[in-house]
Amino acid sequence: MNTELSQMAAQQRIHELIAQLAPLATTLDAIADWLGILLPDATVAFMRYDSRRCTLSLLPNRHFSPAYIARLQEVTVGPGVASFGSAAFEKRLVVSEDIERDPRWERFRDAALAEGFRACWSSPVITADGQLLGTFGTYYRTPRKPTPASERLLRQAAALIALALVRDRQEHRLHLLERGVEASPNGVVMAEAVGPDYPIVYANRAFCTLSGYPLEEVLGRNCRFLQGPDTDPVEVARIRAAVACHREVEATLINYRKDGTPFWNRLSISPVFDAAGRCSHFIGIQQDITEQRQQAERLRYQASHDLLTGLPNRGAFDDRLAEAFATAKAQGRRLAVLHLDLDGFKSINDGLGPHIGNRLLVAVARRLETLLDPDHTLARLVSDEFAVLLPSIDGCADATALAERLLKGLATPLEVEGQPLHISTSIGIACSGDDTDHPHEVLQRADLALEEAKRQGRNTWQWYRGRQVEQTLGNVLLRNDLHTALRDGQFELLYQPVVEALSGRVSGVEALVRWRHPQRGLVSPAEFIPLAEHSGQIIPLGRWVLRQACREMAELHARGGRALPVAVNISSLQFRRDGFLDEVLGTLAETGLPPSLLELEVTESVLLDGAELAIALIDTLRGHGVRVALDDFGTGFSSLSYLRDLPIDKVKLDRSFICDTLHSPRSAAIVQGIITMAHHMELEVVAEGIETVEQQRELSRRGADLLQGYLFSRPLPLEDLAALPERLPAAPSGPDP
Repeated sequence: MNTELSQMAAQQRIHELIAQLAPLATTLDAIADWLGILLPDATVAFMRYDSRRCTLSLLPNRHFSPAYIARLQEVTVGPGVASFGSAAFEKRLVVSEDIERDPRWERFRDAALAEGFRACWSSPVITADGQLLGTFGTYYRTPRKPTPASERLLRQAAALIALALVRDRQEHRLHLLERGVEASPNGVVMAEAVGPDYPIVYANRAFCTLSGYPLEEVLGRNCRFLQGPDTDPVEVARIRAAVACHREVEATLINYRKDGTPFWNRLSISPVFDAAGRCSHFIGIQQDITEQRQQAERLRYQASHDLLTGLPNRGAFDDRLAEAFATAKAQGRRLAVLHLDLDGFKSINDGLGPHIGNRLLVAVARRLETLLDPDHTLARLVSDEFAVLLPSIDGCADATALAERLLKGLATPLEVEGQPLHISTSIGIACSGDDTDHPHEVLQRADLALEEAKRQGRNTWQWYRGRQVEQTLGNVLLRNDLHTALRDGQFELLYQPVVEALSGRVSGVEALVRWRHPQRGLVSPAEFIPLAEHSGQIIPLGRWVLRQACREMAELHARGGRALPVAVNISSLQFRRDGFLDEVLGTLAETGLPPSLLELEVTESVLLDGAELAIALIDTLRGHGVRVALDDFGTGFSSLSYLRDLPIDKVKLDRSFICDTLHSPRSAAIVQGIITMAHHMELEVVAEGIETVEQQRELSRRGADLLQGYLFSRPLPLEDLAALPERLPAAPSGPDP
């Protein structure tokens, strides 16, 4: 939108300069600025024609060297004389897609290439009666040819240049002024400033096309005839105030065509002063931005809605929950949240395919909508999880009655592509109360109640009953078991390959710790790592992981295996602990692993207690040959100043962005921005969580250097890792061990 405003302002300035008889150099600079907005990678050149000598001469331009300007003086017009001489001779657009190969550039090729130019598009600048005034050219530093849109722009620019040159020669001034304005794709009107009610005295064809009114129905009227019932009166008042004070003003408002159809009009009005300094006229430039506004509305809708079902998404649900929570609290009432998770959806999605799975989710959404009241909010949170907000309840019976209605409503099979599909749901219910201070707590409690509903056999609902005591007890017991696990060697390491994005060649591995509890079986790292960090046990655990990874990889290399770098995650507590540097160097010396084969992965949290010390430590590690990567980039505070100063080797994109890149324009923009920024800082980029071929292709296309995820391999024991091929083609993955 800023680019469009700049374009309008630049074009309006050109018209004003021409109308005010500004010096030619000033007008040409304004035209060059305007083209610089529309063709940001082009260098603009103007050559003036001498009809007596039949020659062209390049006008001075700060973008060209003095030598090039001197070389292009008094060039004879004729066929085969570069792009500009040919364009002037043939009086048509002449395109040199590649100066190095174009025979027409033989005389001037060395000069153009010395300037760094590889392409040139030249257009003749001609008056209405066919008189040649000169040429207008755009140079590019890479070979290229114009698009139809570029050709239209060149024609439009040539018309403006012709207008400026004729004005400079004092020939057909008013006629060509009107011609230049008529060439504008935007509506242009001129109104008297001294007469009553600011009557329109001129309107170009574009304005008549835009408004649907013929010229005879426009002249003499005030521009307010475009206003209608939905035109913003505040914006109208602001425009009138600016006009009364003879000030420039820009506004965006709804106007109406003659047939009554509305359109969004971006309006820019400027006063025109005569030689005595009096405001004699106003120039208004109008642009139909309806399509852009509709696109913006679509983007806003996509940002707040699930694109598959059309329901509000998690962000929109959180916003509505926060608003309802504040209202309920102010009124002394309660609200309730129902958290739904479809039972058996994964088996349907895997067995019948994602296409059927998506159709089923849409059918579920439509079925649920028919079961809700108008004041309820239904949202799709993620995958097969939905949530319902009841903004005001009189008692528990309101929420439980709705839960029963939802269970009963989903009991009837849903027809998807001609086949009936049975699906049920588990529901967790929670309501706000005196012990809830924040709206997100209600959804969290509904989620805990949902887990209980699943444990009760699914296809049922459960109220949140309060599980803090149970969870605290479980955490205490698990924390005690951590001590035993470290002592008895219950931990093990798995290794997940990291592959080159384009070739699939295995370039390294990441060491991942797993805990096999003798009673509970495999305990998720998401459960025991936070406990270890909270209790401080992450220090001995991290020390064990570092030593074990270095020892196992050194042994693998000693047995003749490939020399693969191993990445080890380092917690911020471990990183900031005194003696960490000695611990790393001692481990390398003890295990015999070369420092170049060790990579430490840290998160931004290592900077929280002193960025200077962290930077110095990373610098020292790298000085010893140990590489350092920034893990989970984009999920923390992501300070760009820290990223600028950190002496790291690579950044790892968090998997939360990867899963949304294909479907979320915002996530895709963040991913592309991080990759581009990292490459400019000479950092490698690793994309984690690659699970599909589509994600692999998308991240490779966006320039990620390395990829990691189940698409290539799940985490493997050391012996299985040794048997992997050198390159990993995409393959379906199994469950996380």
